[in-house]
Amino acid sequence: MNEAYDELAFEPHEEELLSRVAWHYYHDGLTQSEIGERLNLSRIKVSRMLDRGRKMGLIHVHINSSYGGCFALEARLQELYGLDEARVIPAQETGNVNDRLAEAASQYLMGRLKDQEMLAVGWGATVMGTLQRLSRTLSYKDISLVSLTGGVSAYIEGVASGRSSQNVHLIPAPLVVSQESIAEAIRAERHVVEVMSMARTANYALVGIGAVADEATLIASGYASRSQFEIFRRQGAVGDIIGIFYDQTGEPLDLPFHKMLVGLDFEALSAIPQVIAAAGGPKKVDAIRAAARGGRIDVLITDEPTAQAIIEKDQA
Repeated sequence: MNEAYDELAFEPHEEELLSRVAWHYYHDGLTQSEIGERLNLSRIKVSRMLDRGRKMGLIHVHINSSYGGCFALEARLQELYGLDEARVIPAQETGNVNDRLAEAASQYLMGRLKDQEMLAVGWGATVMGTLQRLSRTLSYKDISLVSLTGGVSAYIEGVASGRSSQNVHLIPAPLVVSQESIAEAIRAERHVVEVMSMARTANYALVGIGAVADEATLIASGYASRSQFEIFRRQGAVGDIIGIFYDQTGEPLDLPFHKMLVGLDFEALSAIPQVIAAAGGPKKVDAIRAAARGGRIDVLITDEPTAQAIIEKDQA
């Protein structure tokens, strides 16, 4: 029997032996060496039998964990949208979803950030919550933080925890100004240019994703009004990242509002090696899906109900 055939075929008389091997391994918790001694088989033979049994569908492994379904959703999100990675946290009836996503995002970044790297950050509750949880890691690894937009007050709570001022670089300007000419003048200021240039060199960018809803942080922070949001919706906006509104394909809209922003644009954001988005909730499903479809993010951190809703929309 050749090697290729041996890997894929399974003789009927071997089924009983395989069943014993699988039972001892998965039920009794014996090692492959212990099974080999008990059944007079080599450890390599036991390993090959288990491997072939799984490939032939004779052995099915069920992971009885709340994370089992999340792993499948992660794989599906990556497949659908070409993401580098997806992290899905289990559904939970109690607790604030933003707090739970901030914890997940902080755990993800703890495992990715290397000494003296630079993290560019957008703003919003989830992003600031992530930075608060990361404060010790950021200090220990000497990570520099740089803002992607103006709006200094929106960053203070997240970046102040345990950080020295020399490692925090904020664009010294509002997020939105009243006139295009003012925005142009501010963007040309030397200190603003320096911080924005620094942001372009970051290793990672952490951003939130906003829904075009009345509860949006942009409205709550006074940077936009409900009437403006209604206009954005009528022009096809489904969400925003760092204040830039985009349609269902992830393409930025041609809005006067964008010309009054102080911060990086989508082209500059996309040039950062890994753009990580942490967002979830039923009102953000369309916004997250469009950002992923448009290639605006490389890594998505979300919750199970949101992931399921996103995938169902593309399977409808």
